[in-house]
Amino acid sequence: MQHKISYWSAPAKLNLFLYINGRRPDGYHELQTLFQFIDIGDELAISPNLNDRITITPDIPGLAVSDNIIYQAAMVLKTYSSLPLGADISLTKNLPMGGGLGGGSSDAATTLVALNQLWQLNLDEDQLAAIGLKLGADVPVFVRGHAAFAEGIGEELASIEVEEHYYLIAVPATHVNTAKLFSDPELIRDTPKRPLSQLLRDEWKNDFESTVKKRHPEVAKALEWLLKYAPSRLTGSGCCVFSEFKTKSDALAVLANAPKNMQIYLAKGLNKSPLLHDLERQV
Repeated sequence: MQHKISYWSAPAKLNLFLYINGRRPDGYHELQTLFQFIDIGDELAISPNLNDRITITPDIPGLAVSDNIIYQAAMVLKTYSSLPLGADISLTKNLPMGGGLGGGSSDAATTLVALNQLWQLNLDEDQLAAIGLKLGADVPVFVRGHAAFAEGIGEELASIEVEEHYYLIAVPATHVNTAKLFSDPELIRDTPKRPLSQLLRDEWKNDFESTVKKRHPEVAKALEWLLKYAPSRLTGSGCCVFSEFKTKSDALAVLANAPKNMQIYLAKGLNKSPLLHDLERQV
């Protein structure tokens, strides 16, 4: 096993639409959503070894290592070998926590995919996705690495090709608590299920949006600004909102007018995750 450092992408995602179809007896909510990756994200630098220890740097203030989803992913994978597998993992955190861009889930998925390769465990994609689902509902789509239509609690995935737009993604200065969102009595949670063919034709929305705007005026303000220029909506159940543009120049023209105090990213939609390109380079 080579101990050299390799670098792995942990891309962000957008939920191009997200509908809540009802609550299951176990308390989870049934969803229909469309995931697409974007060309910004976190990065993991990983050096495998045989010292039986997983280290994660830098420390995240207020988060115990055992609660770090990267550490949890690595520890689960260790159980698939009798060797004293270890790794030193350094995270470059570019994505906001709780933004709805899937940062933690993507970090976990990248850890699974990368260490499976570096530790030569030879688990297949289905096995890694099943492990990922235990870590979080969004982890499997990042493991599989293709834009996807998701149903169930997000674990029923069907790969899809959709137009790769350019996006402006605004990050309001607030934190959205997903658990509190799901307990809000005004949350839309009865949108009828529709076949994918109809969903692709209909106007795209996010059922969390009205509740998030009500609870977080900063989100409402950012969305109001973006809507002046292009179709815009919330992603996931976080604070980030995005607008879509056909061309990069159109997006850049709007970005030039962005309020000075607004954190905003320019990103390109991707149907194939950069993580898969990283994996292909390693094989």
